[in-house]
Amino acid sequence: MAARTGFTSPVTPGSGWPDDPATARTPVAADADAVARLSDVGRDLAELDARVSVCRACPRLVDWREDVAVTKRRAFADESYWGRPIPGWGDAAPRFLVVGLAPAAHGGNRTGRIFTGDRSGDWLFASLHRVGLAVQETSTHAGDGQRLLGGRMVAAVRCAPPANKPTVAERDTCAPWLEEEIRLVEPSVRAIVALGAYGWEATLRTFASLGVDVGRPRPRFGHGAETTLPKRSGGTVTLLGCFHPSQQNTFTGRLTEPMLDAVMTRAKEVSDD
Repeated sequence: MAARTGFTSPVTPGSGWPDDPATARTPVAADADAVARLSDVGRDLAELDARVSVCRACPRLVDWREDVAVTKRRAFADESYWGRPIPGWGDAAPRFLVVGLAPAAHGGNRTGRIFTGDRSGDWLFASLHRVGLAVQETSTHAGDGQRLLGGRMVAAVRCAPPANKPTVAERDTCAPWLEEEIRLVEPSVRAIVALGAYGWEATLRTFASLGVDVGRPRPRFGHGAETTLPKRSGGTVTLLGCFHPSQQNTFTGRLTEPMLDAVMTRAKEVSDD
């Protein structure tokens, strides 16, 4: 589809960007205390998405994501950049989750959708489509017609961090958003695919924060690793480890398409049970 143009960069909440969950009246978290307070949305997942998408609690991340949105990469110089935090995306009552680290500076931070607009996302969506968990093999931009089939995608940190490395303080400031999102969708979730050790640890840390016994010692990450966690709502969820589809992994052959497809196929098997 054509690139998004005609919007300010970063995009103003409520200005018409496809799938923008926020409006000019959405409350903005300006610090960690406000994140903890504003993440309490009852049962309103849409309101959580809206509040995530306007968060300004981490000054370093705000400065970085907005600077990238203004300076842009030469290849995308004519495009409007989202330049805001990336909310979760997908079904409101998902059977499977994909948990990653954070948006890419010229991926999700540009396109407004998680795991979209960079080569890692290309690998991820192509695999989801091959195994029957996405309706299209590509995800290029918010509003492009892509849809997950019974799934939802989330990131542990919602803003693009410099060098893809959020600080521990930034991770912890952002944590209530993920905790609340998982609390809301947990009853329907049967499988969670954690991309990389960061996604794995974020998932375990979140479940522990919600009062779930994740075991001691905690299950270790590995590609194809599998463990079962109890759910607060009853039943269990299967946590699956997957190498992150970063260029570092895909270019070197550490992660291949068959390896990625095997984990996604397992997620489909578990979530369809």
